[in-house]
Amino acid sequence: MIPHLTTALTGPLLDLERHVLNAQTEIEHWFRHQWKLHPAPFYSSVDLRNGGFKVAPIDTNLFPGGFNNLNPSFLPLAVQAAQIAVEKLCNSAQRLLLIPENHTRNGHYLQNVAALANILTKTGLTVRIGSLIPNLTEPLELALPNGGALRLEPIQRVGNRLCLTDFDPCAILLNNDLSAGVPDLLCGLEQTLLPPLHAGWATRRKSQHFRAYAHLAKELATLIDVDPWLIDPYFSYCGAVDFHSQSGMDCLATSIETVLAETRVKYAQYGIQRDPYVVVKADAGTYGMGIMTVKSPEEAIELNRRQRNKMAVIKEGLAVDQVLVQEGVPTYEGINGATAEPVIYMLDHFVIGGFYRVHTQRGEDQNLNAPGMHFVPLAFEEACSLPDGSAQPDATVNRFYTYSVLARLATLAASLELEAHKP
Repeated sequence: MIPHLTTALTGPLLDLERHVLNAQTEIEHWFRHQWKLHPAPFYSSVDLRNGGFKVAPIDTNLFPGGFNNLNPSFLPLAVQAAQIAVEKLCNSAQRLLLIPENHTRNGHYLQNVAALANILTKTGLTVRIGSLIPNLTEPLELALPNGGALRLEPIQRVGNRLCLTDFDPCAILLNNDLSAGVPDLLCGLEQTLLPPLHAGWATRRKSQHFRAYAHLAKELATLIDVDPWLIDPYFSYCGAVDFHSQSGMDCLATSIETVLAETRVKYAQYGIQRDPYVVVKADAGTYGMGIMTVKSPEEAIELNRRQRNKMAVIKEGLAVDQVLVQEGVPTYEGINGATAEPVIYMLDHFVIGGFYRVHTQRGEDQNLNAPGMHFVPLAFEEACSLPDGSAQPDATVNRFYTYSVLARLATLAASLELEAHKP
């Protein structure tokens, strides 16, 4: 069953969805051509925002950590997509080493690892889980909140290969985003490593991703005859910011005002009666850290000490010195009265489902990736790859098709981004 879902529809959103549905044949042909030129990452997830007047991705994760939140009914689809991804990896692949984050107390994340391992195992792979936890010398059994256990094993490096005891894998899949840097253990391997090391937050930057996305959004918008702004958030970038010493604030203030001014022009064009806002976020990193929402440059400059401390450090205690200033896209979607945003999951270039990130204490213009969030895994009543041209554009299957198009566009942008910045 689809959860009780509300979306306030205003302006050109339904018109956008009509254009997407009417151009389905052209869109799918375009994607087929693009995937041949730019192979998709092994997996990805895309956070979307539906503002009622535009729909756009606001983040793309190349180390997705919520496979446990997907609709169980779509497991066959996930396994089929994983089989295709594995065949590209190696036709004779039999053994795969999965390396997760070092979380041992986050039960939800551990369930994600177990769900991912289950999908990969069903493709015919023997999957074992190795850990980068320092000083781990013996296998570690971790209980899962939903029952069962996860076994983490110490990784050994033999020459240019990573192994476990009695296990020499054909390939290695990282579910660790390398925020703390790239360990020497992972460098110079002869085995296939996915995603590649430069996909990790040690080197990847969100500004690079959204530059690639903006290029593709213009191309797709031309194909379906819509304004690119309807599927693409404006953004700017500051490369030398220190929230503790407050250096680089001039650049930040200018970037905020520039994005706000551009957005005001579009709001006036489409008759949108609301104040624009921007989201200032660390240019690298995840877990919803290093993010704030502001409606004026002064709000960003006049932070108190506690607010500056929250913006200055992200996951693994890394300092923030580069920020993305992104047009804020409000989410007009809600589930049972709580604010919600869709998250779309992909294996290779196939959408395998998704869920809603829901927060009862956050508003439509706030970051929902924060403590107190929960997930509604039954967001997809039907496969979002099969639109129904005879139904209304806002029918469930058609709305999710639009979401699938934009998620694939963001993943394609990740492909371009990784190609452009390959060492």
